Amino acid sequence: MALGVVWFISTVFTFVHLTPFILLEEEHHFSQWMLQHNKVYEKEEFYHRLQIFTENKKFIDHHNAGNHSFTMGLNQFSDMSFEEFRKWYLLTQPQNCSATKGQHVSRTRLNPSSKDWRKRGNVVTPVKNQGHCGSCWTFSTTGCLESVNAIATGKLIPLSEQQLIDCAHAFKNYGCLGGLPSQAFEYIKYNKGLMAEEDYPYKGHEETCDFKPAHAAAFVRDVVNITTHDEKAMVDAVAWLNPVSFAFDVTADFMHYKEGVYSSLQCEKTADKVNHAVLAVGYGAEKDGMLYWIVKNSWGTAWGMDGYFLIKRGENMCGLATCASYPLV
Repeated sequence: MALGVVWFISTVFTFVHLTPFILLEEEHHFSQWMLQHNKVYEKEEFYHRLQIFTENKKFIDHHNAGNHSFTMGLNQFSDMSFEEFRKWYLLTQPQNCSATKGQHVSRTRLNPSSKDWRKRGNVVTPVKNQGHCGSCWTFSTTGCLESVNAIATGKLIPLSEQQLIDCAHAFKNYGCLGGLPSQAFEYIKYNKGLMAEEDYPYKGHEETCDFKPAHAAAFVRDVVNITTHDEKAMVDAVAWLNPVSFAFDVTADFMHYKEGVYSSLQCEKTADKVNHAVLAVGYGAEKDGMLYWIVKNSWGTAWGMDGYFLIKRGENMCGLATCASYPLV
């Protein structure tokens, strides 16, 4: 038998026997992941989700085999396409969050080399979970106001995201379709208060506004916008005052973030492209000198670093310095 024929038969034999093994291995990984995340699917949906899961896992493994400042990992979103993820978890209503000239006045003294408000007493609430609702803007808003209020009063009170979803439409916010922290702070200011989470609990979908003024637990005296692209002013605010809300452009790789300092060549840096709002609770630097922000997310503690992530600082990464803000109480 000719050598070429032997090679061909051997290759076909290997492929035929290897492919089922690969499929079984993929199914096993997916089934284990489903158990971990309490997912149950009918047969047709199972194989659809298996295909997406397998592609996501390949994407993650390929990234982790390279030289990057952050690693990816499987998480609760691993059986979702980015299109689905974007629909459920990001701002789908177009936002332009540019604050060309802000009111924040930076100090002339040097900022400390690092800051972490989580280590400064009881001033940061635990990571929350927005669920299947593009309400990240409400969590960025409450997280910031919770901290500012706690620093001012000594009382850390979890505040109501649901009130913002239901009631803040007049300030260019759109419930589960999106909004901006700066606009939410304006709503709280003119609405004369935001209720506590226990009095107006989170539902994860829009309902009729049920604000009760007598139950307001926090107030906003004024809103401070930080000048667009002035990331040094953001550092100044976090160093000396309080955590700061900001928005940025999330792309597919961020969905799989696990740990390390996130950076991207794919994301946009302009104010009209931001699609996710979060809370900067501190900053620091890696041993190699890479600067980063410490950021509180709203996708639960199973995602990222117990619900937090680090993102590269000093380069307006993914537009994070286009529309930062915080309230005065």
